[in-house]
Amino acid sequence: MKKILFILLFLFCIKINASIVVMDADSKRVLYSKNMNEQKLIASTTKIMTSIIALENGILNDEYIVGDEIDNMYGSMIYIKKNEKFSLNDLLHGLMLQSGNDAAMVISHNVLKYDDFIAQMNLKAYSIGMYNTTFENPHGLNDDTKNYSTAYDMALLMRYAINNKDFLKITQAKKYKVNNYIWYNKNKLLTDYKYLISGKIGYTKSSGPVFVSAARKNNKTIVIASINESDKFNLHKNLYEKYFNLYEKYEILNKNTFSFKVKNDNYDHYYIKNNFNMLLTKDEIKKLDIRITLNDNYNYVNVYLNNELIHTEKIYKLSYKERNSKVKSLLSFFK
Repeated sequence: MKKILFILLFLFCIKINASIVVMDADSKRVLYSKNMNEQKLIASTTKIMTSIIALENGILNDEYIVGDEIDNMYGSMIYIKKNEKFSLNDLLHGLMLQSGNDAAMVISHNVLKYDDFIAQMNLKAYSIGMYNTTFENPHGLNDDTKNYSTAYDMALLMRYAINNKDFLKITQAKKYKVNNYIWYNKNKLLTDYKYLISGKIGYTKSSGPVFVSAARKNNKTIVIASINESDKFNLHKNLYEKYFNLYEKYEILNKNTFSFKVKNDNYDHYYIKNNFNMLLTKDEIKKLDIRITLNDNYNYVNVYLNNELIHTEKIYKLSYKERNSKVKSLLSFFK
């Protein structure tokens, strides 16, 4: 009886300790969260970052020879052998579909020097706002080295990754053949949910089930990250349907129409370089507030919802003389 109660209590604690984030991919706004900033082991979802560093620093057609770096690898593998030759594209498919720890080691030892590769993983994490994340290896095994992150940070990572076309193409493949190998995608939601555009699962005994995914429906893109949630596929699917139905996409800032002049000595012209979209309910539109700040050092437009800062966009200044000079230059080009 005591043993049964202990098991039930243990399972209950896992559920309570799960971390979840539902994020609007356009605005980074968190639509739903649970323990989103708790640092936890992230297992093979580490490979999202491994893939991004490889794609941004390597060439897909480059070929690498498998070496001693695969020694001592275990767990999820693609079972490549020493002295075999594979392209980076091959290895990335083995990494992201079948979650090959051996593929992670070959990639990280060849795209850059191993220590430099790990350093780039951490630099990239910081650059995209993953301030509670630390990478010590490219695969996610957590015996000698460990990778810690949060559900919020992993959602930020997937949001960044899906802007890479090669990353999307690789993670959307259901299987991949090379030589005598066939690697199958372990992300079952790719088949079960037609709106899914990317995803990566992970698991170790220490981390529990980890899943980070992205889906797009009616031009709305949502990212979900869950850590230590056992029913991960159903959880993500149900959350996608719930939040796709609750929200609509709105264009808040348009770089082509956001423009104004200030009558000062220079007749300065102000503009922005990026559009900004976000998911909102109909009631929330009324609570949106856009505030412009102009000063000598920094010009910006802030987007607030319920007095909470959601987005800051830099405003650029062009003087009347500069603007006229650019127009004249453009006109002379077409003469």
